[in-house]
Amino acid sequence: MPEVIFTGPAGRLEGRYHPAKQKNAPIAMVLHPHPQFRGNMNHPIVYQVYYAFVARGFSVLRFNFRGVGRSQGSFDHGTGELADAASALDWAQTINPEARACWVAGFSFGAWIGMQLLMRRPEVEGFISIAPEPNRYDFSFLAPCPSSGLIVHGEKDIVAPAKDVNTLVEKLKTQKGIVIDQQTIPGANHFFEDRMEPLMETITSYLDMRLANVR
Repeated sequence: MPEVIFTGPAGRLEGRYHPAKQKNAPIAMVLHPHPQFRGNMNHPIVYQVYYAFVARGFSVLRFNFRGVGRSQGSFDHGTGELADAASALDWAQTINPEARACWVAGFSFGAWIGMQLLMRRPEVEGFISIAPEPNRYDFSFLAPCPSSGLIVHGEKDIVAPAKDVNTLVEKLKTQKGIVIDQQTIPGANHFFEDRMEPLMETITSYLDMRLANVR
């Protein structure tokens, strides 16, 4: 898991990168929660999702948004962070020119950034959106949502109430040609405290199902 430094729009960005053994392996990028609420690339959920992709043969990148850790710049309310994510994906694609596919995963604030990136990058064929906050962030840009993916959230999440996530999912489900898999983790709050195991079981089962269909 080498440390990597690459150039972002506001200066250098710090990340961790795990190269796959296979040349044409797919790429995955995992985005962390809100920088102003202690979000960083070593958050336990980010870390575990990162290794779920590693275990399935992906080349995987996680990184700190601007102003977090050793990444330069300062918080930019989502606009700059989306630019950071685009630069990070550019970097990953540059060193994996033969990659056959790309996935984006994000938790909370990172889920919002990841879904925006999805709209701008047609090569992203799958997403994992963990505890998105449609009550706080505008997701109307998903018109239409270009890729199938998983939206997973906690039953007892008071930061992003289930009713708001349900409304978002119902809107996305009306679109043809994509499949949105929604999963609710019983008893889980926004941070999946004491519910990490069922969260990761849900994510890995979804990944295994999707990957079985492309092999």
